[in-house]
Amino acid sequence: METYLGVDVGGTKILIGELDKSGNILRYKKYDSGFFNQQSALETIKASLNDYIQSVGWVKDKPIAMGVGLIGRVDPGEGIWLQIDPKRTHPIPLAGELEKAYGIPCFIDNDVKAATRAEMQFGFGQISNNFIYINVGTGIAAGFVVNGKQIRGSHFNAGEVGHTQVGVNVGIQCGCGRMDCVEQIASSIGFDKCARLYENTMETNLHIPSDLGERVSVNEVFDLSQKNDPLCVHLVETSSQALANLIMNLVRVSDPDTVVLGGGLVADGYLHTKVLEKLNATTIRFVKNGIVVTKLNPVFISLMGAAAIAMNTQN
Repeated sequence: METYLGVDVGGTKILIGELDKSGNILRYKKYDSGFFNQQSALETIKASLNDYIQSVGWVKDKPIAMGVGLIGRVDPGEGIWLQIDPKRTHPIPLAGELEKAYGIPCFIDNDVKAATRAEMQFGFGQISNNFIYINVGTGIAAGFVVNGKQIRGSHFNAGEVGHTQVGVNVGIQCGCGRMDCVEQIASSIGFDKCARLYENTMETNLHIPSDLGERVSVNEVFDLSQKNDPLCVHLVETSSQALANLIMNLVRVSDPDTVVLGGGLVADGYLHTKVLEKLNATTIRFVKNGIVVTKLNPVFISLMGAAAIAMNTQN
């Protein structure tokens, strides 16, 4: 049986798993990673892979290829991890390093582009060659598929839609230097920042941690919003309007027939419902398959995407 090794490198965890060609996860293990730069990440990835091989092992034979999904900017053709963010830029030939260390052909890509690949291979890509995948989680980013090809851009930076303004003004400066980027409103980072911004002006039962290193629980925001908590109702209305505006703007750019939402914040469907209420019918009239939540498990979609990278289905 041919299998593929997927490695999903997120901001706080590394997920490693072995999958078959249909995307079924045969074995997997999760590792904590913590804050890192690229060089330390390479060592953490190797340490995790070493443990996985020893403690979990292969299903049968060695996987025929390995795919790695990474946060930040990636040159998949050259196998180079270019940067995590502008403050953590140290290009390393990650694919070559891992291929040499483990004797398995290795391919790499950005994590959201990997999730988009999973959607192409195993999800809505089976009925659409023109769709947008929008990941709404810790941050916000997108993958664009146009005529069956992923859009990457001249610096592999296409899809960083979290750094766009969407006509919702709250007064928060983004790390990119602009005011009120959608990521500062509608991601888990955004929910936390907006909750802190309004906590002294609106009534709420929401627990807002005194430790700035701990974020508010978005699930708690959703729960309290349904109980008419004033602050939480405001946070849900603001974030859903911001996401609806983002979707409508992006639809005008690439003319998709499907918009797929993924990530932890839309997984339970509550925010998705609120977004649908705010969409303009004329703007989205050509999105014939709708604005839908991915059918792929949000916990594993990037791992599945990493495996799809390993299948060398790069577009």
